Amino acid sequence: MSTQQDLGPDRPGGVFRTKTVEQSIRDTEEPEHALKKSLSAWDLTVFGVGVIIGTGIFVLTGKVAKETAGPATALAFVAAGVVCALAALCYAEFASTVPVAGSAYTFSYASIGELPAWIIGWDLVLEFALGTAVVAVGWSGYVRSLMDNAGWHLPAALEGPDVPGGTFDLLAFLLVLLLTLILVIGVKLSARITAVVVAIKVAVVLIVIIAGAFFINSDNYSPFIPPAVAQEGGSGLDAPMVQLMFGYEPTNFGVMGIFTAASVVFFAFIGFDVVATAAEETKRPQRDMPRGILGSLLICTVLYVAVSIVVTGMEHYTKLSTSAPLADAFKSAGHPWYAGVISFGAAVGLTTVCMILLLGQTRVFFAMSRDGLLPRFFSVTHPKFRTPYRPTILLGVVIAIVAGFTSINELATLVNIGTLFAFVVVALGVIVLRRSRPDLHRAFRTPWVPFLPIVSIAASVWLMLNLPAETWLRFFIWMVIGFVVYFLYGRSHSRLGKLGREAPF
Repeated sequence: MSTQQDLGPDRPGGVFRTKTVEQSIRDTEEPEHALKKSLSAWDLTVFGVGVIIGTGIFVLTGKVAKETAGPATALAFVAAGVVCALAALCYAEFASTVPVAGSAYTFSYASIGELPAWIIGWDLVLEFALGTAVVAVGWSGYVRSLMDNAGWHLPAALEGPDVPGGTFDLLAFLLVLLLTLILVIGVKLSARITAVVVAIKVAVVLIVIIAGAFFINSDNYSPFIPPAVAQEGGSGLDAPMVQLMFGYEPTNFGVMGIFTAASVVFFAFIGFDVVATAAEETKRPQRDMPRGILGSLLICTVLYVAVSIVVTGMEHYTKLSTSAPLADAFKSAGHPWYAGVISFGAAVGLTTVCMILLLGQTRVFFAMSRDGLLPRFFSVTHPKFRTPYRPTILLGVVIAIVAGFTSINELATLVNIGTLFAFVVVALGVIVLRRSRPDLHRAFRTPWVPFLPIVSIAASVWLMLNLPAETWLRFFIWMVIGFVVYFLYGRSHSRLGKLGREAPF
């Protein structure tokens, strides 16, 4: 293939130059910058389940049922699952067609252009970094609770800034460092550890579903869809963006309350897109990536719906706890032993969420570095383990420090808007690449293009508009910083850009 073909349709040096699928795949064959292929469809599914099932299933169920949707929370999980499924179909096509590390960043580079790819990569770095730190802090809280039950106590200063008198979260810091070491040693080791932890986590969820089914009171399902209640309108930056733009005020309960709830419980699904970042390390990505992405999403949707049905059947939605709904529901049923089991499952399960988010971030960073948009120093793989050890160590240490010193509950919504933005870009990329490269072999094809990707874009944008204006402002600031970094460094150091300057125009 000629150099000009590799540059894509945009002129050499342009910010919308595209990197062909063939060139992306050739870059993965450079010995110093190649990742080891060791993952199967089973490993990918385990990764997906491992990162999706986190605090959402243990906490969000009760909060949404009590405040937004009642027993119809099950339908909210279905609606959110459908939105994710639309995006997952787009991810599956790209991940099987462009089996290269980087997920949405790599997909955008092959379809829309370098600047959009940089922006989505910059977005993903923030999304996964904050996600890892937030989950590490949450894990620390569960572990401290279990330690307190056993009579063990950390010094107050080492319990984290969220605790009165605390300054440094030692447990969150150590967890991220340990997971960093595991990821440096090898992704297959990570997969094996994840498989064990996911087995424990899913077993706990199944215990909740099966045991809880015996304590269901059908009267608690009436009314299944409670009458609609107007939300108290927010003001200023606290108001949802949709309210500021169109004057629409979301409602609690009722039919529309189900969709309001879906914008909340959607966050319990965040993470399935991380599976796509491991495409380059998959043995047979054309077959296994679609199975891993769609399989993990299906499994988690079924579990989420089942848990929400059980918990709203065990206790009337108006009486549910918003902090620990599953544990408290069993306490109200006279079985407090299950509360300890649920806390243990949450603590164990969050380790895999943290590890897989960290894995996803390092793969995006690695891919951007290999393309020259970040220093190439970070794209050299370990001579023995064939892992991107340099960005893994750098980012692991930085995130460990952030998790140790920072109270970042308010920043958690940035993870959500970043994920939805990635969904929009990937769906758009499917439409563009279908038109620009109809000849490209696609092992998996997203059905009903362009209708389905357009619906995916619309659904993702709608959920984004339900986020507070303050979240949008923070996201905008991060994107502006990304533009500055790209034009000061990325554009001039881009390997594709250098190739264009060397090639005849």
